Amino acid sequence: MGISAKEVKALRDRTGAGMMDCKKALQENDGDMDAAIEYLEKKGIAAAKKKSGRVAAEGLVRAWTNDDATEAVLVEVNSETDFVARNDKFQEFADEVTAAIGQSDILSVDDLEKVEVDGKTVTEHTTETIATLGENISVRRFARFQADNGLVGTYIHAGDQIGVLVKVAIDGDADRGEVEDFSRDVAMHIAAMNPPYLSPSQIPDAERSSQEEVFSAQMAEEGKPEHIIPKIVTGKIKKWESEVSLLEQPFVKDTDKTVSEYQDTFGGVSIEDFVRFEVGEGIEKKDEDFRKEVAEQLKG
Repeated sequence: MGISAKEVKALRDRTGAGMMDCKKALQENDGDMDAAIEYLEKKGIAAAKKKSGRVAAEGLVRAWTNDDATEAVLVEVNSETDFVARNDKFQEFADEVTAAIGQSDILSVDDLEKVEVDGKTVTEHTTETIATLGENISVRRFARFQADNGLVGTYIHAGDQIGVLVKVAIDGDADRGEVEDFSRDVAMHIAAMNPPYLSPSQIPDAERSSQEEVFSAQMAEEGKPEHIIPKIVTGKIKKWESEVSLLEQPFVKDTDKTVSEYQDTFGGVSIEDFVRFEVGEGIEKKDEDFRKEVAEQLKG
Protein backbone atom coordinates (compact mmCIF):
# COMPACT_ATOMS: atom_id res chain seq x y z
CA MET A 1 0.00 0.00 0.00
CA GLY A 2 1.05 3.61 -0.51
CA ILE A 3 2.47 5.45 2.49
CA SER A 4 2.16 9.23 2.60
CA ALA A 5 4.91 11.61 3.65
CA LYS A 6 2.60 12.88 6.40
CA GLU A 7 2.34 9.38 7.89
CA VAL A 8 6.10 8.91 7.75
CA LYS A 9 6.65 12.25 9.50
CA ALA A 10 4.10 11.38 12.19
CA LEU A 11 5.86 8.11 12.94
CA ARG A 12 9.22 9.84 12.97
CA ASP A 13 7.94 12.45 15.45
CA ARG A 14 6.72 9.69 17.77
CA THR A 15 9.82 7.48 17.59
CA GLY A 16 12.80 9.58 16.55
CA ALA A 17 13.66 6.95 13.92
CA GLY A 18 15.01 7.86 10.48
CA MET A 19 12.67 8.67 7.59
CA MET A 20 13.52 5.53 5.63
CA ASP A 21 13.13 3.35 8.73
CA CYS A 22 9.71 4.88 9.38
CA LYS A 23 8.59 4.36 5.80
CA LYS A 24 9.70 0.73 5.85
CA ALA A 25 8.01 0.12 9.21
CA LEU A 26 4.71 1.48 7.89
CA GLN A 27 4.99 -0.53 4.69
CA GLU A 28 5.72 -3.72 6.62
CA ASN A 29 2.67 -3.13 8.81
CA ASP A 30 0.15 -1.93 6.22
CA GLY A 31 0.16 1.62 7.54
CA ASP A 32 -0.75 0.63 11.12
CA MET A 33 0.94 3.28 13.27
CA ASP A 34 0.98 1.31 16.54
CA ALA A 35 2.26 -1.82 14.81
CA ALA A 36 4.94 0.24 13.08
CA ILE A 37 6.07 1.64 16.44
CA GLU A 38 6.28 -1.87 17.88
CA TYR A 39 8.23 -2.95 14.79
CA LEU A 40 10.77 -0.16 15.34
CA GLU A 41 11.00 -0.88 19.06
CA LYS A 42 11.81 -4.52 18.39
CA LYS A 43 14.60 -3.42 16.08
CA GLY A 44 15.91 -1.05 18.76
CA ILE A 45 15.35 2.01 16.58
CA ALA A 46 12.42 3.66 18.36
CA ALA A 47 14.31 3.52 21.66
CA ALA A 48 16.74 6.05 20.25
CA LYS A 49 14.28 8.88 20.85
CA LYS A 50 14.33 8.35 24.62
CA LYS A 51 18.10 8.10 24.61
CA SER A 52 18.47 11.28 22.58
CA GLY A 53 17.19 13.31 25.53
CA ARG A 54 20.07 12.35 27.81
CA VAL A 55 23.10 14.58 28.30
CA ALA A 56 26.01 13.77 25.99
CA ALA A 57 29.13 15.53 27.30
CA GLU A 58 31.87 13.02 26.48
CA GLY A 59 33.08 12.25 22.98
CA LEU A 60 35.84 13.39 20.65
CA VAL A 61 37.00 16.05 18.21
CA ARG A 62 37.82 15.31 14.58
CA ALA A 63 39.29 17.42 11.76
CA TRP A 64 39.02 17.24 7.98
CA THR A 65 41.09 19.11 5.38
CA ASN A 66 40.94 19.22 1.61
CA ASP A 67 43.89 18.11 -0.51
CA ASP A 68 45.73 21.44 -0.57
CA ALA A 69 44.87 22.43 3.04
CA THR A 70 43.03 25.57 1.91
CA GLU A 71 39.84 24.41 3.66
CA ALA A 72 39.24 22.52 6.88
CA VAL A 73 36.52 21.71 9.37
CA LEU A 74 36.68 20.91 13.07
CA VAL A 75 33.83 18.80 14.47
CA GLU A 76 32.83 17.85 18.02
CA VAL A 77 30.82 14.65 18.35
CA ASN A 78 29.44 13.84 21.80
CA SER A 79 28.49 10.66 23.63
CA GLU A 80 27.20 10.11 27.15
CA THR A 81 30.19 8.07 28.33
CA ASP A 82 33.90 7.86 27.69
CA PHE A 83 33.41 4.12 27.20
CA VAL A 84 31.30 4.70 24.08
CA ALA A 85 33.65 7.48 22.91
CA ARG A 86 36.38 4.82 22.65
CA ASN A 87 34.07 2.42 20.80
CA ASP A 88 35.12 1.66 17.20
CA LYS A 89 31.57 2.15 15.91
CA PHE A 90 31.34 5.60 17.51
CA GLN A 91 34.73 6.61 16.14
CA GLU A 92 33.74 5.37 12.68
CA PHE A 93 30.57 7.46 12.95
CA ALA A 94 32.62 10.54 13.91
CA ASP A 95 35.00 10.00 10.98
CA GLU A 96 32.14 9.58 8.49
CA VAL A 97 30.22 12.62 9.69
CA THR A 98 33.34 14.81 9.77
CA ALA A 99 34.26 13.86 6.20
CA ALA A 100 30.68 14.42 5.01
CA ILE A 101 30.53 17.87 6.62
CA GLY A 102 33.93 18.76 5.21
CA GLN A 103 32.96 17.80 1.66
CA SER A 104 29.69 19.72 1.91
CA ASP A 105 29.20 23.48 1.90
CA ILE A 106 27.08 23.80 5.05
CA LEU A 107 28.01 26.33 7.72
CA SER A 108 25.77 25.33 10.63
CA VAL A 109 24.65 22.18 12.46
CA ASP A 110 21.12 23.34 11.65
CA ASP A 111 21.85 22.29 8.07
CA LEU A 112 22.96 18.72 8.84
CA GLU A 113 19.78 17.44 7.19
CA LYS A 114 21.34 18.53 3.89
CA VAL A 115 24.36 16.25 4.39
CA GLU A 116 24.27 12.54 3.63
CA VAL A 117 26.35 9.58 4.81
CA ASP A 118 25.83 6.44 2.69
CA GLY A 119 22.54 7.75 1.35
CA LYS A 120 21.12 8.79 4.73
CA THR A 121 21.00 12.21 6.30
CA VAL A 122 23.32 12.82 9.23
CA THR A 123 20.24 12.97 11.46
CA GLU A 124 19.07 9.54 10.32
CA HIS A 125 22.57 8.12 10.61
CA THR A 126 22.79 9.54 14.14
CA THR A 127 19.49 7.94 15.17
CA GLU A 128 20.56 4.55 13.86
CA THR A 129 23.91 4.78 15.62
CA ILE A 130 22.19 5.72 18.89
CA ALA A 131 20.13 2.55 18.58
CA THR A 132 23.27 0.48 17.94
CA LEU A 133 25.37 1.96 20.75
CA GLY A 134 22.58 2.19 23.32
CA GLU A 135 23.21 5.76 24.43
CA ASN A 136 22.74 9.29 23.17
CA ILE A 137 25.24 10.73 20.71
CA SER A 138 25.15 14.06 18.89
CA VAL A 139 27.05 16.22 16.44
CA ARG A 140 27.30 19.20 18.73
CA ARG A 141 29.13 21.78 16.62
CA PHE A 142 31.61 22.37 13.85
CA ALA A 143 33.74 25.19 12.48
CA ARG A 144 34.83 25.71 8.88
CA PHE A 145 37.77 27.79 7.68
CA GLN A 146 38.70 28.63 4.08
CA ALA A 147 42.04 30.23 3.25
CA ASP A 148 42.07 31.22 -0.41
CA ASN A 149 45.38 33.06 0.02
CA GLY A 150 47.04 30.66 2.44
CA LEU A 151 46.27 27.46 4.31
CA VAL A 152 44.48 26.07 7.33
CA GLY A 153 46.57 24.24 9.90
CA THR A 154 45.00 21.55 12.08
CA TYR A 155 45.93 19.83 15.32
CA ILE A 156 44.15 17.14 17.31
CA HIS A 157 45.64 16.57 20.75
CA ALA A 158 46.31 13.03 21.97
CA GLY A 159 43.07 11.46 23.17
CA ASP A 160 40.98 13.45 20.65
CA GLN A 161 39.70 15.76 23.41
CA ILE A 162 41.08 19.04 22.04
CA GLY A 163 41.19 20.19 18.43
CA VAL A 164 42.39 23.39 16.76
CA LEU A 165 42.15 25.06 13.35
CA VAL A 166 44.47 27.96 12.43
CA LYS A 167 43.88 30.10 9.35
CA VAL A 168 47.17 31.44 7.98
CA ALA A 169 47.61 33.94 5.15
CA ILE A 170 50.67 33.67 2.90
CA ASP A 171 51.94 36.84 1.22
CA GLY A 172 55.13 36.52 -0.76
CA ASP A 173 57.56 33.70 -1.35
CA ALA A 174 57.22 31.87 1.97
CA ASP A 175 57.98 28.16 1.71
CA ARG A 176 54.67 26.29 1.92
CA GLY A 177 56.18 23.36 3.78
CA GLU A 178 57.60 25.70 6.41
CA VAL A 179 54.24 27.49 6.71
CA GLU A 180 52.53 24.13 7.29
CA ASP A 181 54.98 23.42 10.11
CA PHE A 182 54.41 26.93 11.48
CA SER A 183 50.62 26.53 11.46
CA ARG A 184 50.86 23.19 13.23
CA ASP A 185 53.19 24.63 15.88
CA VAL A 186 50.79 27.51 16.49
CA ALA A 187 47.83 25.12 16.63
CA MET A 188 49.66 23.08 19.29
CA HIS A 189 50.32 26.30 21.22
CA ILE A 190 46.60 27.18 21.09
CA ALA A 191 45.68 23.70 22.29
CA ALA A 192 47.99 24.11 25.29
CA MET A 193 47.40 27.77 26.20
CA ASN A 194 43.75 28.27 25.16
CA PRO A 195 43.90 32.00 24.30
CA PRO A 196 40.44 33.58 24.01
CA TYR A 197 41.51 36.21 21.46
CA LEU A 198 43.87 36.62 18.52
CA SER A 199 45.09 40.10 19.52
CA PRO A 200 44.33 42.79 22.15
CA SER A 201 42.25 44.68 19.59
CA GLN A 202 39.69 41.85 19.64
CA ILE A 203 39.04 42.11 23.38
CA PRO A 204 35.55 43.61 23.91
CA ASP A 205 35.53 47.00 25.64
CA ALA A 206 33.08 45.71 28.25
CA GLU A 207 35.44 42.89 29.22
CA ARG A 208 38.41 45.23 29.44
CA SER A 209 36.43 47.66 31.60
CA SER A 210 35.32 44.84 33.86
CA GLN A 211 38.90 43.69 34.30
CA GLU A 212 40.00 47.26 35.11
CA GLU A 213 37.37 47.37 37.87
CA VAL A 214 38.65 44.07 39.27
CA PHE A 215 42.25 45.32 39.35
CA SER A 216 41.21 48.66 40.86
CA ALA A 217 39.28 46.90 43.63
CA GLN A 218 42.25 44.61 44.32
CA MET A 219 44.63 47.57 44.62
CA ALA A 220 42.25 49.41 46.94
CA GLU A 221 41.91 46.27 49.08
CA GLU A 222 45.70 46.08 49.32
CA GLY A 223 45.77 49.67 50.59
CA LYS A 224 47.52 51.25 47.60
CA PRO A 225 47.33 55.07 47.52
CA GLU A 226 44.35 56.15 45.45
CA HIS A 227 46.36 58.47 43.19
CA ILE A 228 48.68 55.70 41.94
CA ILE A 229 46.03 53.02 41.39
CA PRO A 230 45.24 54.07 37.77
CA LYS A 231 48.91 53.73 36.78
CA ILE A 232 49.17 50.28 38.41
CA VAL A 233 45.93 49.18 36.74
CA THR A 234 47.24 50.28 33.32
CA GLY A 235 50.28 48.06 33.76
CA LYS A 236 48.17 45.14 34.92
CA ILE A 237 45.79 45.51 31.99
CA LYS A 238 48.70 45.41 29.56
CA LYS A 239 49.96 42.21 31.16
CA TRP A 240 46.45 40.73 31.17
CA GLU A 241 46.00 41.56 27.47
CA SER A 242 49.19 39.67 26.66
CA GLU A 243 47.93 36.65 28.60
CA VAL A 244 44.58 36.41 26.78
CA SER A 245 45.81 37.29 23.25
CA LEU A 246 47.42 34.62 21.10
CA LEU A 247 49.87 36.92 19.33
CA GLU A 248 51.12 38.40 22.60
CA GLN A 249 51.59 35.12 24.49
CA PRO A 250 55.09 33.64 24.94
CA PHE A 251 55.41 30.91 22.32
CA VAL A 252 55.40 27.52 24.07
CA LYS A 253 58.29 26.10 22.03
CA ASP A 254 60.45 29.19 22.54
CA THR A 255 59.30 31.33 25.45
CA ASP A 256 61.88 34.01 24.64
CA LYS A 257 59.62 34.99 21.73
CA THR A 258 55.96 35.91 21.59
CA VAL A 259 53.80 34.14 19.00
CA SER A 260 53.85 37.38 17.01
CA GLU A 261 57.66 37.46 17.06
CA TYR A 262 57.80 33.80 16.06
CA GLN A 263 55.43 34.62 13.19
CA ASP A 264 57.77 37.40 12.04
CA THR A 265 60.58 34.88 11.51
CA PHE A 266 58.54 33.56 8.56
CA GLY A 267 58.43 36.32 5.97
CA GLY A 268 54.99 36.97 4.51
CA VAL A 269 53.01 34.87 6.96
CA SER A 270 50.20 36.07 9.22
CA ILE A 271 47.68 34.31 11.48
CA GLU A 272 44.19 35.48 10.54
CA ASP A 273 41.93 33.40 12.76
CA PHE A 274 41.72 30.29 14.92
CA VAL A 275 39.22 28.08 16.70
CA ARG A 276 39.72 25.64 19.57
CA PHE A 277 37.27 22.94 20.63
CA GLU A 278 37.52 20.98 23.86
CA VAL A 279 35.10 18.11 24.30
CA GLY A 280 32.22 18.93 26.62
CA GLU A 281 33.20 22.54 27.36
CA GLY A 282 30.15 24.54 28.32
CA ILE A 283 27.88 21.51 28.73
CA GLU A 284 26.23 21.21 32.11
CA LYS A 285 26.25 17.55 33.10
CA LYS A 286 23.29 16.22 35.03
CA ASP A 287 23.98 15.10 38.57
CA GLU A 288 21.34 12.40 38.89
CA ASP A 289 20.71 10.06 41.79
CA PHE A 290 22.16 6.66 40.88
CA ARG A 291 19.33 4.70 42.48
CA LYS A 292 16.80 6.77 40.57
CA GLU A 293 18.65 6.10 37.32
CA VAL A 294 18.64 2.33 37.94
CA ALA A 295 14.94 2.44 38.79
CA GLU A 296 14.20 4.28 35.56
CA GLN A 297 16.15 1.70 33.58
CA LEU A 298 14.22 -1.13 35.22
CA LYS A 299 10.99 0.54 34.14
CA GLY A 300 12.23 0.21 30.58
